[in-house]
Amino acid sequence: MNEHSLPGFADVLAAAARIASHATVTPVLRSRELDGLAGASLHFKGEHLQRGGAFKFRGACNAVWSLDAEQAQRGVVTHSSGNHGAALALAARSRGIPCHVVVPEGAVATKLANIVRNGATLWRCAPNQAAREVECARVQRETGATLVHPYADAKVIAGQGTAALELVRQAGATLDVLVVPVGGGGLAAGTLLALQQLLPDCELVLAEPAGAADTARSLAAGERLLDFVPDTVCDGLRGALGAPNFELLNQRAEVITVDDVDTVTAMRRVWQVMKQVVEPSSAITLAAVLAQPERFAGRNVGLIFSGGNVDLDALPWGKE
Repeated sequence: MNEHSLPGFADVLAAAARIASHATVTPVLRSRELDGLAGASLHFKGEHLQRGGAFKFRGACNAVWSLDAEQAQRGVVTHSSGNHGAALALAARSRGIPCHVVVPEGAVATKLANIVRNGATLWRCAPNQAAREVECARVQRETGATLVHPYADAKVIAGQGTAALELVRQAGATLDVLVVPVGGGGLAAGTLLALQQLLPDCELVLAEPAGAADTARSLAAGERLLDFVPDTVCDGLRGALGAPNFELLNQRAEVITVDDVDTVTAMRRVWQVMKQVVEPSSAITLAAVLAQPERFAGRNVGLIFSGGNVDLDALPWGKE
């Protein structure tokens, strides 16, 4: 498998073995109060408790530890608004190799601090996809580093699938539906690979911000529609759906789009009820379930809390 090929379930299993000594097996969290509110049995996969504070460490770790010695010596490079960059920096540090991260202006301060703390070199760019890719290509040319794309790299996709692999094994009860956030689609595509083999009858539902709903439009149209300007509090879900992710997800997943106000309400509810610090990109999964309660009523529902890297000085519900 190279970074441009489509991964399969065998690659998810290989990733699980490769990252086992580095990644955390995160818990599955329950809440009777939220079960009652949703009218369903909810199983939250706590990836906000993963190393680096997000599921992104899984894919980054798999990519870094897949490099041969010569590649590793030259380091890795990526572009990221935060969680993937921090995860790649942490994974690179675990192998003792250089890491370069291109970050857009306006990225969340807490996430940038995570990147720097893990020893990566920061490169700034304008806050759009084209600028990110141009600057990333420049850094790659000048350093010889290997590009580890945040969500379209096959090793990254396979690594992200290990979260669902664990959840299915941990949940006990057979899941009827699994809800994951979608931005670039690495987690969604990796999750699909795990479900197809382990729980083929389990529905995959993608939770997407209404202000960055390119996945919903793309899957409805049967082609990637990338001409959009993201406008959402879910900073981790602003990326455009990757080509391999679209190919894997097309005709195999449904999308629920969620308004930011509902995501923020769900985020606050998780903080208050579950005492868990999750970011908007995580809380959107609960918001999606609560937005369509009839769809999930009486069912065993898995939800992935994708991350918990929140800027505590800029909480979306403001100061009271």
